[in-house]
Amino acid sequence: METFDAVIIGAGAAGLMAAITAGQRGRRVLLLDHGAAPGAKILISGGGRCNFTNRVAPAGRFLSANAHFCKSALSRYTPADFIALVDRHGIAWHEKTLGQLFCDGSAKQVVEMLVAECRSAGVEMRLGQAVRSIAHDGAFVVETGQNRIRAAALVIATGGLSIPKLGATGFAYEVAAQFGVPVTPVLPALVPLTFNEPEVAMMRALSGVSLVALVSIGKTVFREAMLFTHRGLSGPAILQASSYIGAGEALTIDLVPDRDAASLLLARKRERPRIELRTALAELLPQRLAQALAPDGEAAPIGGLADKVLVAMAERLKRWRLTPSGSEGYAKAEVTRGGIDTRALSSQTMEARTVPGLYFVGEAVDVTGWLGGYNFQWAWASGFSAGEAIGASS
Repeated sequence: METFDAVIIGAGAAGLMAAITAGQRGRRVLLLDHGAAPGAKILISGGGRCNFTNRVAPAGRFLSANAHFCKSALSRYTPADFIALVDRHGIAWHEKTLGQLFCDGSAKQVVEMLVAECRSAGVEMRLGQAVRSIAHDGAFVVETGQNRIRAAALVIATGGLSIPKLGATGFAYEVAAQFGVPVTPVLPALVPLTFNEPEVAMMRALSGVSLVALVSIGKTVFREAMLFTHRGLSGPAILQASSYIGAGEALTIDLVPDRDAASLLLARKRERPRIELRTALAELLPQRLAQALAPDGEAAPIGGLADKVLVAMAERLKRWRLTPSGSEGYAKAEVTRGGIDTRALSSQTMEARTVPGLYFVGEAVDVTGWLGGYNFQWAWASGFSAGEAIGASS
C-alpha cells in the first residue's frame, strides 16, 4: 500500500488548485482522476478561451443556502491572486464585458499552467484511474483498479452533475453519503430554459435571434444578451436567471431596456400614420422578432390602431411574462446548483466538521456563482483553502 499525505480526487480546477497549494507547502500529494486528461471543463470554457475569473468576486454573486459561507475562501484567494499566477506564466489575457477575463489564446494555456505548477510542487498525477472504494480507519484508504493508497487527508473535487459527456458523475454526493455528510437538493444551473406551446412555437420560429434584454426573477435582474432557440430561450441573461428561478415561477423580460416603447409607438402613429405596426416595432427590435410580435392581420396602417392597442403592445415589450416548462438539463448546464451542505463544512478550510481530514471543494459544494468567471474563482478559492489547511496540518 502506498502512503501520501493527501489524496485529491478530481483533476479539474478545484482539485488542481488544492493539489498545487498542498504540494507547495511540503505535503506529498496524489491527484487522481478517472478521465484521460486534466482540466476537461477548463478546456471547453469561454468558447475554448477560458473565462478564468472576474475582476471582482463579491459574495453576492454566489448562490448558497448559506450566503455567507463563500466569503472566507474568496478572501483567502482573490481574483488578483489568480491573475498574478497567469501573469507569471506569461499568459496573455483580455477583459470583456462585466469584468470577465479570458485568455487571448487557448484555454489549454491555463491547464498547462496548472499542470506545470503541480509538477513544480511535487504533485503526483495519475489519470485514467477510477476510484473503486474509499475506507476510513483513522486515515483514508483509496482503492483504484491499479493501487491502494493511504492518506491522512482526502479532498473530493469531482464537481457536480453538469456536462456528463465530460465525465461528470454524482461521485461527490456518494462519498458524502458514505461519511454522513448532508447534501442539499441539486439542480442544473446556468442552463437554457424550455417552454411549452404556444410560446415555444414562436421561439422556434425565431431561433438564432438575439438581443440585449433585462430579465427579472423577483428582485433579481440581469441585463445581458438573450437568444431564442428551437426549444426556448438561452443567452447569458437567461442562463443567469436559470440559477434563480424555481418550478412554476415566471420570468419578466424587458425587450427594450432604456426605451419608452409606448411613447415611441404613439409618436409613430402621429408622425407616420401609414406605416405598419411591425415597421414601427422594427425600430425597437430585431426585424424577425418585430414581425412575430405584431398581431396577425394588423398589417393595416398604425394610424388606424387605437392608442390602447399600442400601449398594450408597449407593455408587452417592457414586461413580457413567461413561465418556463423546464430546462435543457445537466447536458447543457454549465454548473450544478446545490450540493454538499455548507453547514457541514468549515468555511475556512472546506473540511467536513464530523470527519477530520475529509474536504469537499469546487462545484461539489453548495456554492454556485454567476456566469462570468465566478465559478472558476470559487474553484480556485475553495481549492486553495483546502490545500492551505492540509499544508498547515501536522
